[in-house]
Amino acid sequence: MKTNLGFAITGSFCTHQTILKILEKLKQNFNILPIFSQSVLSINSRFGKAKDFVEKVEKICEQKGVSSIVDAEPIGPNNKIDVLVIAPCTGNTLAKLANAITDNAVTMVAKSHTRNNKPVVVGISSNDALGLNAFNLAKLLNAKNYFFVPFFQDDFEKKPKSLVANWENLEKTINYAILGKQVQPILSFKEVI
Repeated sequence: MKTNLGFAITGSFCTHQTILKILEKLKQNFNILPIFSQSVLSINSRFGKAKDFVEKVEKICEQKGVSSIVDAEPIGPNNKIDVLVIAPCTGNTLAKLANAITDNAVTMVAKSHTRNNKPVVVGISSNDALGLNAFNLAKLLNAKNYFFVPFFQDDFEKKPKSLVANWENLEKTINYAILGKQVQPILSFKEVI
């Protein structure tokens, strides 16, 4: 029997094509419930149209996504998912999670899911994770039931405060999180030439 996975997507639009590939792969081992932030639902960017992206995700997952606080709230009480993945997790969402701000579908699912002491896997993608958001990152690194996909500085010269998840480790991180463990090492290194 497949694990029920909630997959929340926030607005780091440059990673969305990678997320589509990840969902295709994860679909082999998980039942996936897509969850969308308001930004994902409404912002057309140079990386594509919001409507097209949402349709692609729902087609891969074979179900309609959760897009409102009202639809997100019962997920926890009804035990609809075993693990919640937030990927990409922007600095904005990171700050909201760390400070218990529940103002969209993604943060509501996280709140309702963690009430059951179930794991949340965070795949960070933020240009300010080592800036003002470093405090929020530290809070969540030490929070119960939060597990991070190993991350690295994606461009330390031009964007020294930016962190991005090493997406190759997402499924491994999910499997460790199910066991209540943080995959290690959490700091991933890419070769710099």
